[in-house]
Amino acid sequence: MSHTVPLTLEHVRGALRLEPTARGVAPHRLPAWALAQAADPQLSMVEAQGAGVRIALRTAATSVTLTAHRTRVTYAGAPARPDGSIDLVVDGEVVARRRTSGGTTTELDMATGIPTLIPGDDLVVTFDGLPAYAKDVEIWLPFNETVEIVEVSANAPVEPPASAGRRWLHHGSSISQGSNAARPTGTWAAVAARRGGVELQNLGFGGAALLDPFVARTMRDTPADLISVSLGINLINSDLMRLRAFRAGMHGFLDTIRDGHPTTPLLVVTPLHCAIHEATPGPGAFDTEALAEGRLAFKAVGDPAEVPAGRLTLETIRAETTRLVTERQAGDPHLFLLDGLTLYGAADEAAHPLRDSLHPDADTHRFVGDRFAHAVFAEGPFAG
Repeated sequence: MSHTVPLTLEHVRGALRLEPTARGVAPHRLPAWALAQAADPQLSMVEAQGAGVRIALRTAATSVTLTAHRTRVTYAGAPARPDGSIDLVVDGEVVARRRTSGGTTTELDMATGIPTLIPGDDLVVTFDGLPAYAKDVEIWLPFNETVEIVEVSANAPVEPPASAGRRWLHHGSSISQGSNAARPTGTWAAVAARRGGVELQNLGFGGAALLDPFVARTMRDTPADLISVSLGINLINSDLMRLRAFRAGMHGFLDTIRDGHPTTPLLVVTPLHCAIHEATPGPGAFDTEALAEGRLAFKAVGDPAEVPAGRLTLETIRAETTRLVTERQAGDPHLFLLDGLTLYGAADEAAHPLRDSLHPDADTHRFVGDRFAHAVFAEGPFAG
């Protein structure tokens, strides 16, 4: 007998809202009012991608089936992007993986910005051979694709599982979302969450971690036991603001979070090492020479001579963030700072280069997650 899983936030964890669609529901990681304030196609795309979103069940079923429709973005003339991945986790252990297929593909012409829609079929994934005792089952959705959930069914009754632990709310850029990781449970944030035994709410937004007030208000209003933010790289490669605005914006962002979480442990993580932006401002751009060689890579095109006038680099953002957090710690004993270079520094980039000059590969995601878990969950501000 088939038992259908209710598509509610009790079962779809890591989403903040579920949008009803003609097929089923689409998980979102931001509220609709926030997207309306942004009016930004990039943010609208990435917040609908399922970083940290998983379907959670308590069941004795030996077979679970997910029917879904994915939407993905590719770039004409660029190297083919790999299909997304769906992971099955049973009682905390990753036990199976399936590649996504079909769905709707939007192919963007990088020269003109004109999209071409390529339709495809729904995806049906069945995980068989599960142990026939009551267990916690999670189906982790792709971190880099939009997935509409059409139906989830099992061959035994299902119920929502108990919470796996403290709720960790994290906000960052594409690296936090998972860019270039191999699977949804392999992003550094997912690795760290599993090591730390916490429930992850991932607000990592590729290209869109921009000190937006509506993200701070969303974090203010989202229940959390632990909060972290990692901001900087998108402010540089978008060339969005100067040092004066960054300082005020960061203060305002943290103030807003504190309005809803006055004593929650709050960790500010400075940016990881990225050679192209260490001393060179943005904006960032596609590396056309790499594209001609069939590789996707990025470069910084700003003028280092303008740094004294306030143009942002990773070096200036780390220094200002450290100064700012240190100032605030005098009146906030629950505010903490982590140097991102201890997670991934210059020596790490030399040994484990950023494949596209901007994002870590799958192995690097894993060791960054392990380092974060050790520094923050095992011994640091989120210990216990």
